[in-house]
Formats: sequence, structure tokens, C-alpha cells
Amino acid sequence: MPYRLPHLHKPGPQGAIRVGCAGWGLSSAVAASFPGEGTHLERYSHVLTCVEINSTFYKPHREQTYAHWAESVPDSFRFSVKLPKAITHDARLVDTESLLDEFLQTAGQLGDKLGCWLVQLPPSLPFDHDVAEAFFKALRERTKLPIACEAREHGWFTTQAATLLKANHIAYVDADPIPDDCEIKHRADASLVYVRLHGSPELYKSSYNYTYLDDLAHTLHARAKKTPEVWCVFDNTAEGHAQPNALHLLERLRVHHK
Repeated sequence: MPYRLPHLHKPGPQGAIRVGCAGWGLSSAVAASFPGEGTHLERYSHVLTCVEINSTFYKPHREQTYAHWAESVPDSFRFSVKLPKAITHDARLVDTESLLDEFLQTAGQLGDKLGCWLVQLPPSLPFDHDVAEAFFKALRERTKLPIACEAREHGWFTTQAATLLKANHIAYVDADPIPDDCEIKHRADASLVYVRLHGSPELYKSSYNYTYLDDLAHTLHARAKKTPEVWCVFDNTAEGHAQPNALHLLERLRVHHK
């Protein structure tokens, strides 16, 4: 029987908790937990409550593709979309206004189903106040949607960096595993929690055990009491662990919600 948890799709007395994966392709190992008919995205979206589109990091998609995806999912479902590497890794945030305009216009065809932007920075990109300020100001001028930033260089976790992000309403990504010296010591925007689980100890491959996921369910509920939106995305997709982990977390959230 599929895990269908409508209360996770919409805000209740506390903030919404969304659980999903980095991609929606379904493996045979989890097929029985999803509806039997429809595309992978249609089946996925009737069980999990969000998805992170990572392919946008590598290549552009047509406006019609985004529109089709939006039409394929329930009204309560939401997409997180990752900014292209052309912006974050190639241009390294410098002079990206035209790239942002093109990308946001195209991905914007997701309409009301577009819930969040993900900005993942390269580990080699140090924090430069002027560059960061110009970039995030330009991004924020173009969108009112929540934005999560996954920085991976220690300079981005200083008081100065957190203050800049907070001023532009940008949230830190709570990543696992945490890169060296990248622990979040100063919260930025508090209206969004974005947990991104890459697999540990082996990046992208390791599964999370039940004890970890049970503890995570408690943590997400606690964060949702103080935060309007809580997202939890499993990126440990390389060996097919993301969806089983997400399904187990949904079940534990349901138990804790009672």
C-alpha cells in the first residue's frame, strides 16, 4: 500500500514538512510503495511531497518541459530547482544577471508548483562579500520564492556571511555530511529549513540507518514548530537508497505526528 500522507503536503498548526529525493526515477525495489500507473513523476508525486530537480545544474530544459512536469503532479506538490553550474561554478556568481533572467524565466513555467531554489556553491569558491552581495541581491530582486544556499567553503559560515545571507532572505542548507569547518554556527534566513542528505559515510551511496532517520523525524518536527517551511531531500541516489530512506522517514513522521 502506498505511503500517502496528505498532512505533509500542506501546512497544519505548524509548518509544512516536505520529504523527497534528488530525482524521481523509481526502481523496482520501491515500485510497490507507489501507484502502479502513470509516469515515474506522476507515481512519485502521489507519495512523496517534493522533488529536487538536479538536471538543471548540467543542462537547460525547455519551457514546455517544465510546464508538463507541473501539470503531472498534485496541486500540493512542490519542486525545488537547482541553479545551473554556468552560474555557480563557471561564472562563480560574477556578472550572472542575463543567465539568471533566462534560467528563472524558463524554470518559472513550473508556476505554483515551484517551491524553492537551490544554490550549490563549489568547494573552491571562497566567500567574497562584494561578489556574494551583488549576486544574491540580483537573485532576490528576481524572485520572492525561498532560496537555500549550500556553501562548501568555510568562509561562507562566518558571522559576516550569515548576516549577508539573512539580509537577502537566503537560508543555509543543512547538509550531511558537513564539509570540514562548514558547520552552521549562525543561522541566516529562518523562514526555510532545507536538509540535504548526500549519504554518509560514503557520499551519494550510503544508506541512512533507522536510528538516524527516527532522530531526523524528531528534529524535523521540532524545526517545523518554528519554521514555515521544512524540506528534507535525500541525495544518496547512486545505489538506490534515497527513496527507501525517504519512505521510512515519511512513516516515522506520520507516527510522530499522531
